[in-house]
Amino acid sequence: MTTYDFDKPVDRRGTACVQWDGVAARFGVDGLLPFTISDMDFPSPPQVLDALRERIEHGVFGYTDWRLGEFRAAICEWHATRYGTELDPERIVYAPSVLSQLSQLLQMWTEPGDAVVVHTPTYDGFRKAVTGLGRELRGVPVGDAAGLERELARPDSRILLLCSPHNPTGRVWTEDELGAMARLAEAHGVAVISDEIHADLVHDGRRHLPWTRFAGERGRWALITSGSKSFNFPALTGSYGIVGDPQERAAFIGRMETGEGLASPSALSLTAHIAAYREAGPWLDALRSYVAGNLSMIADRLNGAFPVLDWTPPGAGYLAWIDLRPLGVADEALQRELIEREGVAVMQGGVYGAPGFVRLNVGCPRAKAEAGADALVRALTRLV
Repeated sequence: MTTYDFDKPVDRRGTACVQWDGVAARFGVDGLLPFTISDMDFPSPPQVLDALRERIEHGVFGYTDWRLGEFRAAICEWHATRYGTELDPERIVYAPSVLSQLSQLLQMWTEPGDAVVVHTPTYDGFRKAVTGLGRELRGVPVGDAAGLERELARPDSRILLLCSPHNPTGRVWTEDELGAMARLAEAHGVAVISDEIHADLVHDGRRHLPWTRFAGERGRWALITSGSKSFNFPALTGSYGIVGDPQERAAFIGRMETGEGLASPSALSLTAHIAAYREAGPWLDALRSYVAGNLSMIADRLNGAFPVLDWTPPGAGYLAWIDLRPLGVADEALQRELIEREGVAVMQGGVYGAPGFVRLNVGCPRAKAEAGADALVRALTRLV
C-alpha cells in the first residue's frame, strides 16, 4: 500500500502565496505563521503532479475545450464511485472558479435588490459576491429551520445559497435537512445554488449527499464545485457545475463563452482534475485521515486547557471553527496576543459574521498545527 508523507514541510514563501506572502497585507505584520486562507500546505497528489509534468512535456498549450477529452467522463466516474450518483455528462458546465459560477447564476436568476438567503456564519466569498452585485444577503443561523422557512417565504427571496458541507462550521447536512430545504425552496419558488467544494473532505462517520439527489430534473437549481479544494490546486483555476434545466444550462454556457469570453479553459486544470478523480483517491483518503488527526489534536489541547469549551472537530474539512465565547475574551485582545506575542495569524470569526469565534486552518503538517494550537492556548491563558 502506498504511503504519503504529510509531515514534510514545504516552504511556500516567495511563490505569491496568499496565505504566506499575503499575511502582512491582511494582518499588518510580516513573517507571521499563518492559519488563514482555505488552502493546504501540502503538495498536490503525486498522481496529479505526474500528469501535469507529462502534459507540460507535450509543450503545446493552444486553445482547449472542456467538452473534448476525458474531463466530463472523469467527473461522472468520481461521483458514481464516491457518492453513488449517476451524472449525465451533458448536464455539466465549466467555469474558472466556483465563485465565478455563483456570480453568473446570480446575474441570471436575480435582479439588483433581490434577496439571497444564506446560513450564518457565512463564507466571506458569498457575502462579497452577493452584495457586490447589488443583491441583499439575508442570513439564517445554521440549524434554524423555522427561520429558514420565514426567509424563503418572503416575496423578494429569490435564491437559497447553500454551502454543503458548510463553511466555516464544517457541518455536514443530513438527508432530512436537505430534503426539508428542497421542499421549502419548491414551495416558495426559490432557486437553489449548492456550493459543494468541501464535499470530498467529509470525515469518517459522516456522509455527503449531493444536491442532485434532492432536486428535480428541471427548475432553477445548480450544484457548483471543483476538485481544487480536495486535491489542493486552486491556483490552476477550474471548476464545474450541474445546472438542472437544459435551457438554463445553455444560457449559462452562452454567458461564459460570449459575455465573459471564457471559451477556453486552462489545459492544466483539465489535466489535474482528470488525474485527481481517476488516480488520486487513495491520496485523498490518506489526507482526510491525517487532517482528522490534526483536528483531534486541536480538541485535546484546547479542551485540556479549557474544558468549558468542549470543542468537537467538524464533520468535514480542515478548518477548526472554535467558539471562544464561554471564555469571555475580547476579539481585539486575542488578535493582539496572537499577532504581537505569538507571531501567528488566525482568522477571526467576525470575518464570517460571528464575533467570539476563530477559524484555524490545520490543512498543514502536524508540527505546524501543533504550533498553532499551542499559540492559541497560550494567548487565551494569558487573557483568561
